[in-house]
Amino acid sequence: MIRNTILLGAAFLLMCMTAQADSSAAFMKTGGRTSQPIGHYEFCQSYKSECNIRSSDRGPAALTPKIWNLMLQINNQVNTQIQPATDMDIWGKAEVWSYPTSVGDCEDYVLLKRKLLNESGVPISDLVITVVRQMNGEGHAVLTVRTDRGDYVLDNLEPRIKLWNETNYDYLKRQAANNTGAWVSINDERQLLVGSIK
Repeated sequence: MIRNTILLGAAFLLMCMTAQADSSAAFMKTGGRTSQPIGHYEFCQSYKSECNIRSSDRGPAALTPKIWNLMLQINNQVNTQIQPATDMDIWGKAEVWSYPTSVGDCEDYVLLKRKLLNESGVPISDLVITVVRQMNGEGHAVLTVRTDRGDYVLDNLEPRIKLWNETNYDYLKRQAANNTGAWVSINDERQLLVGSIK
C-alpha cells in the first residue's frame, strides 16, 4: 500500500514536471462553434438535462494528487469493466451513444467516465467529450479532462492517461466548456507541422 502511494506520488510529480516543460502545447486550442455529432444529438434527445448545462468557464481545474488518482482509478475501472462492442452489435444500427452496463463502444466509455468523474467532484466544464481521427482514418471519441497542467485524455484504447499532444490522434472537435450541448472545433497545429515537414 505504501509502495503504491509512493509510486503514484512519483508519477504525479513526473507528470507535473513534464506538463510544465512545454505548458502551451499541453492545452488544446479551440476555435469557433461547429456541428454536433449526430450520436450526441440523439443522446441529447433522451438525456435533455445533460445537454443543456450552461456554466461560466472559470478555467481548467487544478490537477491535485486527488484528482489525478480519481482519473487513474475511473479510467482503469471503466476500461476493465466494460467490454468493447460496436453499436451495430449492440443496437443493430451505426451510431448510438449510451451509458454502458457491460458492453459499449468508445462514446459509451467516454460517457461513463465523464459521469463518474463528475459525481466524484470534477466540474462538468472540465470533462469534455472529444472527437478524434485515428491514424487508420477511423473516427474515435475520448474524454478530455481540462486541468491547469494541460488537457489529459482518457481513452478506452490506451490504459495510460496522456496529455492530448502526446497521443497519435488528429483532434477534430469537442464539447464547449461552457455549454454541454455545444461543440467547438480544435486547432490541432501538430497536424500542420507534420504536413509541412513532409
